[in-house]
Amino acid sequence: MGDIIRLLPEYLANQIAAGEVVQRPASVVKELLENSVDARSTSVTLIIKDAGKQLIQVVDDGVGMTETDARMCFERHATSKIKTTEDLFRIRTMGFRGEAMASIAAVAQVELKTRPRGAELGTCLSIEGNEVIKQEPVAMAEGTVVSVKNLFFNVPARRNFLKTNPVEMRHILDEFQRVALANPEIAFALYQNEVEVMNLPAGKLSQRIVGIFGRDYKEQLASCEETTPFLTVRGYIGKPEFAKKTRGEQFFFVNNRFIKSQYLNHAVLTAYEGLLPKDCFPFYVLFLEIAPETIDINVHPTKTEIKFEDEKTVYAIVRAAVKQSLGLHNITPSLDFGADVNYIPLQPLKFPASMDFEAAPAQAPRTAYQEQEPATFTSRASGAGARAGAYVEQAPVREVSRATSDDSSLFPEEEALAPAAVSASGGSKALQVHQKYLMVQVKSGLMVVDQQAAQERILYEKYSQALGKRTGASQQLLFPQALQLSPADFSLVMELAEEFSALGFVFNDFGNNTLVVNGIPAEIPLRDERELIEGLLEQYKNNLSALKVDRQENLARAMAKRVASRLTGKLSDQEMNALVDRLFACQVPNYTPGGQKTLVILQTEQLQDLFLRN
Repeated sequence: MGDIIRLLPEYLANQIAAGEVVQRPASVVKELLENSVDARSTSVTLIIKDAGKQLIQVVDDGVGMTETDARMCFERHATSKIKTTEDLFRIRTMGFRGEAMASIAAVAQVELKTRPRGAELGTCLSIEGNEVIKQEPVAMAEGTVVSVKNLFFNVPARRNFLKTNPVEMRHILDEFQRVALANPEIAFALYQNEVEVMNLPAGKLSQRIVGIFGRDYKEQLASCEETTPFLTVRGYIGKPEFAKKTRGEQFFFVNNRFIKSQYLNHAVLTAYEGLLPKDCFPFYVLFLEIAPETIDINVHPTKTEIKFEDEKTVYAIVRAAVKQSLGLHNITPSLDFGADVNYIPLQPLKFPASMDFEAAPAQAPRTAYQEQEPATFTSRASGAGARAGAYVEQAPVREVSRATSDDSSLFPEEEALAPAAVSASGGSKALQVHQKYLMVQVKSGLMVVDQQAAQERILYEKYSQALGKRTGASQQLLFPQALQLSPADFSLVMELAEEFSALGFVFNDFGNNTLVVNGIPAEIPLRDERELIEGLLEQYKNNLSALKVDRQENLARAMAKRVASRLTGKLSDQEMNALVDRLFACQVPNYTPGGQKTLVILQTEQLQDLFLRN
């Protein structure tokens, strides 16, 4: 048998290395911006065309490179940051492994222009697939200009895996924001297809936050600072009342490097315990300064994950710093010393006068149910009932006397059961339990419907139809609302503008990542339109990572889930029966789009078994 092990060709080895470093255009942006920061630049401009597929250009006024350094920076494992083994444990700069430029040049056409400070001329270097095409002197300003063109031109399979331009642009915006936040003393600008997206002058961290996220953030920022011999924490946190339904505005930087850490995020959320609305996330930008030798930042190729030598201490200090900041800004709840917390008088239970337990215990629940006041839905101030009932159309109420019109559309395991089970017995009315479940007597036993899940299924099919036919109706807001979004979320809304319009949203671009919302889909309860849109975007982004569906399907699912969460509360008899009736008019009434059951049926035999006596 002959020898089979051989060295890879240089170009192939570089392409394999590029697979780790260059995953998408945003990866190139990150590496080039960090190089400009390390070059002690005071001004950095990022120019993007075709979401980075056609051009990524970074212009800085840093120290520049000599002719030799310009050529050497494209060699694998070439670096200006490490000279000895000990340097590996004292790293404070960004790029240091010497793979970025070589990896980028392996999968793109790269042009580098650079002029060191004090030199009369600069150097222009053109590289394509790691091959030097030309090298010549050039007249230019001091600093460096790197142009990356036609990314993955020689790896078409990789290029085909890139997402749509808006998706790739959102990733680029994320990387740009992170580098800009970490370096407020440097001026940053971003241009997309020759249109200015952001222009951030050098300044303080608070000014940089406002420059990126908008003027509304001025009033929500609370400074956070804690210094210990082991760790220093500084930055800003958001006040609880400004927390959003969307993630994405939580930033940790360790020694000025952006990291992702669920562990430290938990420390922050624990400090906010009892202060945040349900399913809301606070804003924070926190910088941790720690001895480099106590951390390992080479855990992941993108260096966004980190290992701490003593993570429990880091957790405790971060939590204490955030909790102290909340206290100093009078955000934490205060005790009411006027009340005696040890004595809370018990309230006697009250039963309807007509409830006679001795004579007819079996009738008691029915009597109590009949005495409930029906909900009315006449104004925005009608409370939970209004939110639940606003969705229900005033159509003739039909009894649940039939199964779905197309039994073959049910899931297989439900197919045989549903037609017989949901045939109503004697026109039974629905009974609401805990404002969450509906109980209906059916021929085969008892049907229990999850109210919110049922709404989600009904809404999903409604929104799917509206998106397909572009037939969504709107209700106009009495007072239009201005909604300022992050650049990434604003880009997502613009990407989905046609679909939003089809659902019934009416809004205008007000500039500076701000929307003016004039209308929302009909039948959605009028309540905090900002929260509705932010929640919808968050759900859509969550679906992107969890589901492989097209964007119309994704948006229909996201919209149904978010709106259904609003349609809770007390329902009248008519509304309960209408909800069940509309559920069984759906193509797949038994499940939500995500696979959760909307109903269960307890057979009469099962109910009898619950009360069997030995």
